[in-house]
Amino acid sequence: MAARPLRWSFVVFVLAVLATPLGPAHSQDRIADIRVEGEQRVDPATVRSYLTVVAGDPFDPAALDESLKSLFATGLFEDVALEREGETLVVRVEENPIINRIAFEGNLRIEDEELEREIDLRPRVVYTPARVQDAVGRILEIYRRSGRYAATVEPKIIELDQNRVDLVFEIQEGPLTTVQSITFVGNEAFSDSRLRGEIQTVEGRFWRVLTTNDTYDPDRLAFDQELLRRFYVSQGFADFEVRSAIAELTPEGDGFFITFTVDEGPRYRFGEVTVESRIPDLDTAALEALVETRAGDVYDAEAIEESVTAMTERLGQLGYAFVEINPRLDRNRAEQTIGVTYEVEEGPRVYVERIEITDNVRTLDRVIRRELLLSEGDAFNSALLRESERRVRRLGFFDEVSVSTRQGSAPDRLVVDVEVTERATGELSFGAGFSTTDGPLAAINLSERNLLGTGRRVRAELALSGRRQDIDLSYTEPYAFGYEIDAGFDVFNTRTDFQDESSFDEENLGLRLRASYPLTRDIRHSVRYTIRRDEISDVDDDASVFIQQEEGDAVTSAFGQSFSIDTRDSLTLPSTGYSVRLDQEIAGLGGDRNFLSHELSSDYFRPIFEEPEIVLRLGLDAGYVFGIGEDVTLANRFFVGGNNFRGFAVSGIGPRDRDTDDALGGNAYYVGTAELRFPLGLPEELRLFGRGFVDAGTLTEIDVDESLGDLADSGNLRLSAGVGLTWLSPFGPLSLDFGQAILEDDVDETELFRFSFGTRF
Repeated sequence: MAARPLRWSFVVFVLAVLATPLGPAHSQDRIADIRVEGEQRVDPATVRSYLTVVAGDPFDPAALDESLKSLFATGLFEDVALEREGETLVVRVEENPIINRIAFEGNLRIEDEELEREIDLRPRVVYTPARVQDAVGRILEIYRRSGRYAATVEPKIIELDQNRVDLVFEIQEGPLTTVQSITFVGNEAFSDSRLRGEIQTVEGRFWRVLTTNDTYDPDRLAFDQELLRRFYVSQGFADFEVRSAIAELTPEGDGFFITFTVDEGPRYRFGEVTVESRIPDLDTAALEALVETRAGDVYDAEAIEESVTAMTERLGQLGYAFVEINPRLDRNRAEQTIGVTYEVEEGPRVYVERIEITDNVRTLDRVIRRELLLSEGDAFNSALLRESERRVRRLGFFDEVSVSTRQGSAPDRLVVDVEVTERATGELSFGAGFSTTDGPLAAINLSERNLLGTGRRVRAELALSGRRQDIDLSYTEPYAFGYEIDAGFDVFNTRTDFQDESSFDEENLGLRLRASYPLTRDIRHSVRYTIRRDEISDVDDDASVFIQQEEGDAVTSAFGQSFSIDTRDSLTLPSTGYSVRLDQEIAGLGGDRNFLSHELSSDYFRPIFEEPEIVLRLGLDAGYVFGIGEDVTLANRFFVGGNNFRGFAVSGIGPRDRDTDDALGGNAYYVGTAELRFPLGLPEELRLFGRGFVDAGTLTEIDVDESLGDLADSGNLRLSAGVGLTWLSPFGPLSLDFGQAILEDDVDETELFRFSFGTRF
């Protein structure tokens, strides 16, 4: 129902007035009365109030025209006419109907409540075509945000009595408008597939059933441009620029073609790197050791930022509160180097007046404040402010985090504003999979990472497989005792079937108390106390005598500690960096067992070629346990083979009873690995990689009375080599390994093929 143009009656009225001779009598014609006709709900006095003329005013065409426009602008009327009857101005109105009910039809994927919140229409509100078209636009925008650009909305009205209407929005949602292709123009250093792996948006494929990143989102596209910039700058391309990012909709409306046009510029390396101080008596030698940038290395803006943060924190510890470190860049385009001079100088004496945290509906203020490196009253420092924002993001409680400053109550006072957008932190996940070690796998996990908004973590997990059953309950307090200490406990019960390897079952029931804290950005230390009951049961009658004599249960009371260092660039698919973990445990303060164990696990990653990306991994796992005044028992020995030594079966190497072929475990082991990860020539977003590997190591030493049986324990070096396939699928990681034992003992058990697949959803 569209508003009709001004009635001809008003046009005739205006012409009649203009054509009337302006003699003395007519020039003084004035409005004697104003009469309203056609109103139903609107009071006549209300209609008169919208007019720009009143009784006594002359019949002025310009003023009457303004009155007409004023009445239409109210939105109350579908049509308005002004007519003159003698000295009376007649206002005839036709009111817009009132909306009786609003309904949505055809919306299967978006609830009515969500659509109602977005539109500016409600029952008992005046119906106008302009408002309806605005509502149509809002509904279409909702569908576009959900990736359905082919959606259509058609409003229909059902006329009722008393000038009321029912408003129905007929919706055809259409298919998801996926991204059909992503191409790059101007990229020479990196291939299209490599760059696709650096952005969030992905091309639509049939296997991407658990992601929405393959739908077009303008906000995500803008973020992708920033991700590209960060990637290129971290790879030395300091002049990189995204010239344009264009998304073209197909004529059918079912897909987008996205094209990034980039200008890479030259690749720079770091030139001379120096630290200069303008603060008297400040020795820069202590700061130079904290610099992450080295001459000759590929230029990396993030390394500069990390250096500034590290030096700022160190200066704060030395008592320099008001300090600024400004990296001055000296770009040499001819030699393609960028020199960096870190200028340390006195900063303005500005203090943090207060910190205001907003939009944290669920998370408590103190959970956010304890991640901030600045407090009320502290000297303001921009580097610490940036690091604070990074720490809040790292919590994982928020979709968006924005930290900004504004002027406080005085020139030397600043207010820090922290705005967050919360995300769901509870998770109910189910798992399924299969491996050659454990057979079919199933798991259910219930966890909450931000319990009651306090940042505390709780988890309950039940996992079942063909040979293993696990029940695990855990609780973690992230800031125990007011310090940055993760403290908590685990209650666990594990039952494992070792019948195939060693003819027994093992059950572990225990409680673990633990605490960990950071020593530096990359180094963490943890301590723990474990009390555990280990039971060896269901020992076969024809099992090894070395196993039969250990049937029964025992209690282990052990204190342990761990040191871990992790500088890897990614936890799921690292290309650079290293990780080292050292575990130590001593048992004997209570309980039935007395031993000391050490275990080391380390990996080093380095790209051999950047395009195509071929990554070398060097790994070393080693362990040694010895009894304190007694022998090391079966439950505390190491077992090697399967996932930790490919080409050999689970518990396939090490001490073994020749008569029964039962694996007995050992007190000392090491396994070294050299592995190359390489692309298979497929699109990188498939996340499908090949591997070639060589494993070498041994398992030896055992505390048993060798006179009781025929024990095999050579301690010889074992060696295997093979190839593998890794797919980081949407349903979980899948691994295939084909390994061939090259050096083996005659009692070892080997295997050619190993497979594992699992997921949580």
